[in-house]
Amino acid sequence: MNKKIIIIPIVIIAVIIFSSLSSNESKDKSDEIFHVTLANPNLYVNGLYTDEVTLDQGEYFFRFVPNGSSPKELTIELNSDSFEFSEDFQLKGTSHQTGISEYFTWDYDGEKNIMISENQKFSIIIDPNGETLGSVSVYIVEK
Repeated sequence: MNKKIIIIPIVIIAVIIFSSLSSNESKDKSDEIFHVTLANPNLYVNGLYTDEVTLDQGEYFFRFVPNGSSPKELTIELNSDSFEFSEDFQLKGTSHQTGISEYFTWDYDGEKNIMISENQKFSIIIDPNGETLGSVSVYIVEK
């Protein structure tokens, strides 16, 4: 009897936590408007990756998943008939000390926010500035 009293709340808490994590993951994925993982030189034509994306009016931001082998500089252009955005993102490593080891986390510095005033189709150009062997994932996410 006492074991049931202890186990039932633990199971309920585990279900609540799992449900919460699952709903956060699906929300994040639904906010992703554009995604590409550049991990193969064959994805580039003349050193550039190009694609098209349609963005509705609203606020967006770039999100990256880089690592130590990612391009040191990543230039992104987003253009339409009435909008131009260009940014040279710089790879930055942050050292973390744990007491027994050191590890790095990576991100790109630069202006990541974009404000779109009307629904439009954009061309996106990603230039790794000659470093096509390193991998990086690029996202455009709606705020």
